[in-house]
Amino acid sequence: MSVENDSSQVQSVASGSGYPSFPVAPGYRLNVRSGPGTNYSVIDVLPLGATVTLRCQTRGTTVSGPYGTSDIWDCIGNGRFVSDAYVRTGSDGFVVTRCG
Repeated sequence: MSVENDSSQVQSVASGSGYPSFPVAPGYRLNVRSGPGTNYSVIDVLPLGATVTLRCQTRGTTVSGPYGTSDIWDCIGNGRFVSDAYVRTGSDGFVVTRCG
């Protein structure tokens, strides 16, 4: 899931939250699941052009997406997870604290 860093990469810290935000891959409406895997139910769908704020990351089901194949899942809220393979973090690994 290697991604080259370039000037078009977007990373910001959500206003006042202290958590970094990253863009979802262009052209994708991303499923938000109740846990870190495809076996968890879809509880929401993010719109095209969405940005997600990462609270923590954990391992789960391996998913292939536009940014490679990864078993990392990003927690974007209480009980809300998205596959890191669809989020442009610029890294193959963990970029925030692991969920505990």
